[in-house]
Amino acid sequence: MNKDTLQQFVNRQWDESILPVLQDYVRIPNKSPTFDADWAEHGHMDRAIGLAESWCREQGFDDAHLEIMRLPGRTPLLFMEIPGDSEDTVLLYGHLDKQPEFSGWEPGLDPWQPVLRDDKLYGRGAADDGYAVFASLTALRALREQNIPHSRCVVVIECCEESGSDDLPHYINALGDRIGNVSLVVCLDAECGNYDQLWCTTSLRGNLVGKLTVNVLTEGVHSGAASGVVPDSFRVVRELLARVEDASSGDILLDELHVDIPEMRADQAKRAAAVLKDLVWQKFPFAGGTGPIAKDPETLLLNNTWRPALAVTGAEGLPALGSAGNVLRPETTLKLSFRLPPTANAAKAAKAVKAALENNPPYGAKVSFESGSAMGGWNAPAVNEWLAQSMKAASQDFFGADAMYMGTGGSIPFMGLLGEKFPESQFLVTGLLGPKSNAHGPNEFLHIPTAKKLTACVARVVADHLKRK
Repeated sequence: MNKDTLQQFVNRQWDESILPVLQDYVRIPNKSPTFDADWAEHGHMDRAIGLAESWCREQGFDDAHLEIMRLPGRTPLLFMEIPGDSEDTVLLYGHLDKQPEFSGWEPGLDPWQPVLRDDKLYGRGAADDGYAVFASLTALRALREQNIPHSRCVVVIECCEESGSDDLPHYINALGDRIGNVSLVVCLDAECGNYDQLWCTTSLRGNLVGKLTVNVLTEGVHSGAASGVVPDSFRVVRELLARVEDASSGDILLDELHVDIPEMRADQAKRAAAVLKDLVWQKFPFAGGTGPIAKDPETLLLNNTWRPALAVTGAEGLPALGSAGNVLRPETTLKLSFRLPPTANAAKAAKAVKAALENNPPYGAKVSFESGSAMGGWNAPAVNEWLAQSMKAASQDFFGADAMYMGTGGSIPFMGLLGEKFPESQFLVTGLLGPKSNAHGPNEFLHIPTAKKLTACVARVVADHLKRK
């Protein structure tokens, strides 16, 4: 492999082919089904996957099989089989569905209008995770340009990841033996600690999402007449939340949501903290004098990857300020999102949270916690020597620095599914979601120089996969 020739080819592909189509992709508001119940009627998902299909068919893989699969009532899935020099299979994964717009985009930026600025492509979905299919095929093309052999590859691009990948197991079952004997999974939907080296994700947290509702009246009443007599539903909510979370520290109080942190993961966090230092928290857009929960980078990394945490992500029953009269409201509903450690039992966690919130409610209030989803996390298997050496060499070749290992605070449902289906497989889980890239929020961007280097790294690892035995 001539690494300079490979990087030059990848750079040219990104500049001339990938970036133009990614900009078209950003323009498509193909929100995930959770955020667009009428996605099928709107047609944005079909436009997005059609755009990817058309580009893939233009890449010269004449020996490949490519199709868009459509199961009844499910989001579509793009599936591609690329023959290789071994039937041992590399699976490359990504998704095309997007998070909703969110507010707070800077002037001149918009979720559905691509903007190229300072080596970045701004817009919803390019980095999370529209680039994956284009980078994956470009990595394979780069190998073929130099006649470098590789194993059989399958590309799986779903359209339901941001909704928990509910449709994906149905497609995996429908594909049956067509996926093959997967010995390496390449997932391009994860974080990178910085833009200076290759980052390998070692774990993903699980997620427990549910609605907590407190009802104290059958209808709203005059707050002057009722306050001091009728308990305020929001205060009851506060009291209930105190059962599961320490308000002063953010510590989760239920044992079922905690696990022992593996020594290897703690050591990897220490090494990552030594590289990232204060970037662990400085990458976030703190307001005013707000600061992180702790200043120690290692503590923050472990908080974010191996300890449970709670975020309130939505509310109902609270009128807008302009409509908020002197009324003691009948109920308050909060959407709660618990991030769970990678090895925590999500079902047990959901049961524990429900019991803590519903049992013996204050004042006998009507309380319910409805779990919308309880999804386990993922802890990667030990990295084989060939993959560790390959990632190290790839990072040195194309970034000029060693590869790093780090857990991720988010979730990728597909990883748990694949871990169960292919327990002997190795995983390269990586991505472009680095400092201030702000996936899911305003001003999301893709860092183009890192994307080019990452694509080249994937090519190197896929080539080394064939030579590993």
